[in-house]
Amino acid sequence: METTEKLKTQNAKAKKMMLWFGIGSICMTFAGLSSAYIVSSKRADWLTQIELPFSFTISTAIIILSSFSIYYSRKMLQENKLNLTKYFLIITLILSFLFTYFQFKGFAEVIDLGYYFTGPESSINTSYLYVLVLLHLAHLFAGIIVVIGLLINTSMGKYSKENSLGIELAETFWHFLDLLWIYLFLFVSFYS
Repeated sequence: METTEKLKTQNAKAKKMMLWFGIGSICMTFAGLSSAYIVSSKRADWLTQIELPFSFTISTAIIILSSFSIYYSRKMLQENKLNLTKYFLIITLILSFLFTYFQFKGFAEVIDLGYYFTGPESSINTSYLYVLVLLHLAHLFAGIIVVIGLLINTSMGKYSKENSLGIELAETFWHFLDLLWIYLFLFVSFYS
């Protein structure tokens, strides 16, 4: 019995460490892109008057709300309230889809302003904007897949108050994605 608990603890530590290594590598990727953004801002063709579309502001509020919903899903699991756990996971999914919708709406607004990713009308600013946002969205899609998996596993009874590692890891990753978006939003807003 003691050996089983010890193995569970070691397994949990290993999974948490893997998550933090993944988060660290994502941070390094975005730090490199942020650095390139700053260096590129010295170019003669850098546009100084680009404002982020309001849809990105809306999506920022939505992703902050999703942080609360995933937090409450874990909290409800710790209280063994599985129906409420599923409810808050569904809310998190809905908010993530709304976030994605407003991201693409923001891209449409950027294009309507005449800024493109490539081609003669493109600028280095918008190219970086597209790369930063799309790379964040790629990680968000991974998070969405994880939340769907959590919802399925919770519905199948695989998570409980005693077995909550999966939802704890997902919550950590989700909060990281939220903070990453807030950083990107503020960075691009204030550095333009």
